[in-house]
Amino acid sequence: MLKSEILNAPLLGALATCGHTDTVVIADCGLPIPEGPAVFDLALVQGLLSFEQVLDVLTRNMVIEHSTLATEAKGGSVQELCESKGLELGFISHEELKAELPAAKIIVRTGESTPYANVILHCGVAF
Repeated sequence: MLKSEILNAPLLGALATCGHTDTVVIADCGLPIPEGPAVFDLALVQGLLSFEQVLDVLTRNMVIEHSTLATEAKGGSVQELCESKGLELGFISHEELKAELPAAKIIVRTGESTPYANVILHCGVAF
């Protein structure tokens, strides 16, 4: 049995397959989800699970080289949360961010309803 704080077995298994440069997206409940990536829908009701809750767990359990936010999120609470986790941030337009979604390996959908509460986490290596 693995020792991990992540209890969602399918999500934990998918994360274990990630390698350097793979991307994992944390998505708010309004982001359009494309066909292709593995999707883990953790939304229960609006606000649960929150972007912050999912970000907390994933940043503790992944090696993240850098991350990407929409420029529309600049200066807001989403940027502050990402910076508080020590994430190196890059910015692209929200339309460009949506265009990157089909290439993601994993999308984790939250119940978050804060505008532009989406982040692309770029996997790094632990060595």
